[in-house]
Amino acid sequence: MTGARNRGGAVGRAPVTPEPRKPLKRTTDAAAAEDRTRRTEILQTAESLIATSGLRTSLQEIADAAGILPGSLYHHFESKEAILVELLRRYHADLDRIAEQAQARLDDPAPRSAFDRIAELGSDIAQCAVTHRAALQMSFYESPSSNPELVALARRRPTATLDAMQQTLRAARWSGYLRSDIDLAVLADRICQSMLQVGLDVMRHNAGPDKVATLLCRILLEGLSTGHPTDAELDRSQPFLAADAVVRSWVDEARSEADDKTAHIRAVARAEFGRRGYESTTVRDIASAAGMGTGTVYRLIGSKDGLLAAIMQSFGEKIAVGWTEVLRSEGTTIEKLDALSWIHTNALDQFGDEFRIQLAWMRQSPPDTPNPGWLYAKRLKQVKTLLAEGIKAGEIGIDSPSNEMLARSVIGVGWIPENLLRELGTRAALIHVRDTSLRGVVARADT
Repeated sequence: MTGARNRGGAVGRAPVTPEPRKPLKRTTDAAAAEDRTRRTEILQTAESLIATSGLRTSLQEIADAAGILPGSLYHHFESKEAILVELLRRYHADLDRIAEQAQARLDDPAPRSAFDRIAELGSDIAQCAVTHRAALQMSFYESPSSNPELVALARRRPTATLDAMQQTLRAARWSGYLRSDIDLAVLADRICQSMLQVGLDVMRHNAGPDKVATLLCRILLEGLSTGHPTDAELDRSQPFLAADAVVRSWVDEARSEADDKTAHIRAVARAEFGRRGYESTTVRDIASAAGMGTGTVYRLIGSKDGLLAAIMQSFGEKIAVGWTEVLRSEGTTIEKLDALSWIHTNALDQFGDEFRIQLAWMRQSPPDTPNPGWLYAKRLKQVKTLLAEGIKAGEIGIDSPSNEMLARSVIGVGWIPENLLRELGTRAALIHVRDTSLRGVVARADT
């Protein structure tokens, strides 16, 4: 025995004074830090999954990839939309930071060329787009949502970045680099949207975002053409006349389909998909809008997925006819690129619903999913061949790291953003494309 027992049977010992309770702040701080770390890990996992698998990625898939139970995920985010909101917030915060840095650089006295300043801002935007690919998909391919904050963030324009680009372009014009007649607001919007497109794998492929961004800036500012074709010359070219004939045929085709029930259903479905979003539209909605029974619609078109495929295929076929007619016509590479832009501009103008439907489909699908309405691989091969001919003939003077990167970039700038098309109209939009990607907007001694 080491000591006598007291009446209660316990070994007799000197009374022990309890230590004062330590504050819980350190424990609380550690838990908060752990929560922040886990929250960041979940966001990074969701970002990666959505960027590679599309927005159909489920919470269960995110939880599995993050190595946690769904219940633990709900501790940090109440829903998938809450994750999407946070991804969009971070994306816009990063864009705002880039804009602030660009504005600060305008006062930098270091001797740098006007092009280098524009390309640096463009590269920063492109890198941001790559980093935030999931948020980029939401902003490009927006669909209806019941979450008002998600809708607002997806629609939010990067105004600070646009302003920073416009100020950078204004400084370039003051230095004598850009022509005085160029609308800087339109040019800034075009450049910024082109830089954001670098975040899409189809544009960047295996190239670094800075290299693609610099090439896009070179194309949009200095133009592809070694010459300076006028609007009158381009309007008279055989490729442009062929493209214009195809564009006019679309109107006649629409008139001939007016009494076709299947074509009528497709037209109604296009409008409903564009208005409601593909996911939210049912065959019953389409039947009601078409003034038909649901059974009749099913009999004529089959499933909703089949209808979507038919709409996308029809859109792609219209563009394919234009490409075929342009590429087999007699003309220079520059004339053919100009004519293809006219096809794209009018397709976007006349078939805006189809275009938005394809964007909605792309929003929900993995980025590398083949688009049945576009046949990108075939178009890429055609443009690579066309550019190789133009370079060999001395028509194209752009220096590119590879023909692959150049072709992807040329396809990208061949489509003017829809908001600029609506603002300018088809003819002015075409002139803008000519002034940028073909002739360039830099001040030349011979113009």
